[in-house]
Amino acid sequence: MCGRYASSRRPEDLAGMFHAEREPEQDLPPSWNVAPTDQVWGVVERVGKGPDADSPVRRLRPLRWGLVPSWAKDPSVGSRMINARMETAHEKPAYRNAFARHRCLLPADGYYEWTAVPDPLTGKTAKQPYFIAPADGSVMAMAGLFEYWRDRSVADDDSPGAWLTTCTVITTEAADASGRIHPRMPLTLPPDAYDAWLDPRQHDTDRLRALLRLPADGDVEVRAVSTAVNSVRNNGPQLLDPPDE
Repeated sequence: MCGRYASSRRPEDLAGMFHAEREPEQDLPPSWNVAPTDQVWGVVERVGKGPDADSPVRRLRPLRWGLVPSWAKDPSVGSRMINARMETAHEKPAYRNAFARHRCLLPADGYYEWTAVPDPLTGKTAKQPYFIAPADGSVMAMAGLFEYWRDRSVADDDSPGAWLTTCTVITTEAADASGRIHPRMPLTLPPDAYDAWLDPRQHDTDRLRALLRLPADGDVEVRAVSTAVNSVRNNGPQLLDPPDE
């Protein structure tokens, strides 16, 4: 499971890394404690209109973490749909439309997982957070899905709040050092898979699933960090400090 992650890079840097356009008025602050229902950066491709109808446009844009299917009656279901399993996302009712038509990349510095650690003095266990990130400091391009949800209580399609665009992180079995902390991990894609994954004209489920078997480049670093990250109210680079003794 991926339930918390860090995303502190500037949007202009992310746009350059992913060769994406961005609207200058759309901005998000850096976060070292991204939590479900937060606004996060997503890289998406959509087919243009008019003479550009055959040319997908890649954009960096905010998405709300926690996918809300288009048929959902209430957006609150999104808080339970922050992850989609690689093995079943293509067939689950909540995700299959997005898997075929609305795929994205979710840039991250790294993500957090927790494990129970016994206290040698009391014998009680406490949740110790670990930060898992590329050892070379590169950006993680987490494979994701996004979806549009229409709020029927708002009459006008163009009114603010009429549409909600949400996302989920695709997860897979942990096959590297992170596996000793948690059996699941976000599935990341290498740069040579970005184009095929984001292409909105690609709807072949088998080809898309084959992309998700590609391993991410490089090794990961797993290190214990401050328990301050346990609270979503805390934020800042100090969350990555080593834990107190």
